[in-house]
Amino acid sequence: MKRISYKGGYKYQLVEPISLLTNICPGEDILTEYTDLYYDGHMIIRAGYAWDGPSGPTIDTKNFMRGSLVHDALYGLMRQGKLLRSRREDADMLLKQICREDGMSRIRAWWVYKGVRMGGGKSVLKSSMKKVRHAP
Repeated sequence: MKRISYKGGYKYQLVEPISLLTNICPGEDILTEYTDLYYDGHMIIRAGYAWDGPSGPTIDTKNFMRGSLVHDALYGLMRQGKLLRSRREDADMLLKQICREDGMSRIRAWWVYKGVRMGGGKSVLKSSMKKVRHAP
């Protein structure tokens, strides 16, 4: 078969897995192809995970990349219905925390947080999942 199926809209792809402890404890293990979030908040994002980097009117800087990766993975779990959408604010706070840990200024991290609080609500809805395209 010559036909392919693909999704667009990604800028970055993780080359090595990342493991971190979050404050988001779902109560049971959530295991997906690229992202695992364990009952105790331990998160693993595997190599090959693709994400679009920092969103909104911003610049993709090194001190924003890890935070955007983790944030996108958590929002992805919400879009898939695997993590409660009520955990969105926790994910937004974690984004701010990681950006600060990675050297982002306090004021910029605050603006990042405010931006996702105001504009990120639709991003956790299933309807915002990337559409599968086919070619030819």
